[in-house]
Amino acid sequence: MKRICVVGVGYVGIVTGACFADLGNRVVALDVNQKRIAGLKKGVMPIFEPGLKELVDRNVQAGRITFTTSYAEALQDTEFAFIAVGTPSSVNGEADLQYVASAARSIAENMTAPLIIINKSTVPVGTGDWVADVVSEAQPEPIPFSVVSCPEFLREGSAIADFMNPHRTVLGSLDREAAEKVAQLHFPLRAPIVITDLRTAEMIKYASNAFLATKISYINEIADVCDAFGADVKEVMAGMGYDKRIGPQFLDAGLGWGGSCFPKDVKALAFMARQKGVEPRILDAVTQVNYDRRRMVVERTAAMLGGLQGKTVGLLGTAFKPNTDDMREAPSIEVANNLIAAGASVRAFDPVAIETARDLLPQVALYDDPYQMADGCDALIVITEWNEFKQLDLERIRSLMTTPVLFDGRNIYNPAEMRRMGYTYQAIGRGSEGNRDA
Repeated sequence: MKRICVVGVGYVGIVTGACFADLGNRVVALDVNQKRIAGLKKGVMPIFEPGLKELVDRNVQAGRITFTTSYAEALQDTEFAFIAVGTPSSVNGEADLQYVASAARSIAENMTAPLIIINKSTVPVGTGDWVADVVSEAQPEPIPFSVVSCPEFLREGSAIADFMNPHRTVLGSLDREAAEKVAQLHFPLRAPIVITDLRTAEMIKYASNAFLATKISYINEIADVCDAFGADVKEVMAGMGYDKRIGPQFLDAGLGWGGSCFPKDVKALAFMARQKGVEPRILDAVTQVNYDRRRMVVERTAAMLGGLQGKTVGLLGTAFKPNTDDMREAPSIEVANNLIAAGASVRAFDPVAIETARDLLPQVALYDDPYQMADGCDALIVITEWNEFKQLDLERIRSLMTTPVLFDGRNIYNPAEMRRMGYTYQAIGRGSEGNRDA
């Protein structure tokens, strides 16, 4: 059993801490946000993630994970300290490292024995060296430490499974022995471990996320070409995905990517490239294609309705993806704002993210029931591909709507079946009218 401190109980930190505890380690999860820590002590999770509450509760009862706001308490007899704080993106894409700096200084001021400090937050290339400098300067007296980069590759909605069954673990350090000690923490996961230098490990994270974002933007552009030629992008995606060099993952045409990772990581990588005199042409195009999706859905809905002024439009979903309440960079925000700017009244329903939406969508009427939300709507737009939406009584929905117009932003319905029920229906990349038979 190893003693581990995890600084930050946001999305990455709480999942990392709970999973390491479940592997039999003693974990102290620290956050300067007293409300979050007080909530965790009462069993209230700071985020929605399937299975997380059960995982945390089990390890709290077993005494393997505790929560504190005290660095001195968290670092007592600790061997490993993971920094898992936020690194939000500025307007120009530069990552904001103030929380990383604060965590590094606090660790330096409170450590009493040799320590391995592990950057779990997504940070710009070179941050590991910078963290080492911050710690050295902030220490009251010199105590040996090493810095290791261990980027996370967790997907919201399946983070626990991703942690416990990773495709690989990436570790970077100038201290090979320290990297190997961190590798030992991950041995029970039985996944390949890549050990490299600090900067290469940091780049692997950005390059991986930017590539996946590129794959999504690529298939969305192909979807537009499919619409122009009357081809079906779902069949195109299937045909492409059988090629092992391509694979089917992240080839789902829709409203693009959002969330806490892809938007800021693509912007940050583009910013870093420019800082070094490299023009990130592909990265810029990836971002442009993605944000064009939000305008596209509003334009097409307006065309289906003959204008948006005075119309009532309902959004099925507000979260950026299913199985999370996260609305960071969610398409729903820009879509709703653009609809309102065009004169529409907007409603929304989401199985999980409605409370999150209250602050982010103040002009949107939020509903706890999809049928009540649909009652009186002139059009519906599928924003998030929740499984619940695939099981809706669409005949009932149609009877409640003023006009049965539905824009399927995630291609979750069968176009022929929707036409049979009397909907004016469009999907993405399903043919020139958006209504090809499945």
